[in-house]
Amino acid sequence: MRRQVMVIGLGQFGMALAEALSHRGVDVLAVDSDPRLVQEASTFVAQAAAFDATDEDALARTEPTTRDVAVCAIGPVAREASILVTALLRQMGARRIIARAADDLHERILKLVGAHETVNPERAYGERLASRLAFSGLVDEVALGEDLMITEVRIPPVFVGRNLVELTLPKRFNVTLIAVRHATEEGRGDLRLPSPREALSDGDILVLVGRPGAVTEMLERV
Repeated sequence: MRRQVMVIGLGQFGMALAEALSHRGVDVLAVDSDPRLVQEASTFVAQAAAFDATDEDALARTEPTTRDVAVCAIGPVAREASILVTALLRQMGARRIIARAADDLHERILKLVGAHETVNPERAYGERLASRLAFSGLVDEVALGEDLMITEVRIPPVFVGRNLVELTLPKRFNVTLIAVRHATEEGRGDLRLPSPREALSDGDILVLVGRPGAVTEMLERV
């Protein structure tokens, strides 16, 4: 059975999230009070509805308990609405609520009223961009919760021609290589599992997992 996700708030973040989920085969219900945005979302989501999500009766009719995840993606200009919608979703028994936060105070309030998880897309993107600008070899990074980060980096020159047994990355840097993307003439190649004794090549992209900051510390030291 396909996963069921409700996205409330179709600003840039909510619209992009709804579209990306739909393209990944998720059954998305997109909600916004602006009929124009709902009409746009209806071209790619399974269901789209135009109503004010702070209306308790209207929100209840979407049956939040039947959804795997409810995302309150309401933007920072409507903090009171995002807090109220999050509280209503929790009161109605939504299984998992992810709410968009504008700052630390907003995040704390959202968690107090029932959000299981909060996201701050502007802050997250700013942190990712800062890492890419500070370290030229860093390609991209994605957080896995609060304790782990997956990071793609261009292979440091001192790693070229050496294998995982020689590099002892977990011992030296507290990071683990989980995949390698070998360079090809056409561009970035497919991901493959690393072989412990296979020498790494110039141009390889390394996919590493570790605590936040561990990979950047590694890049500073090598």
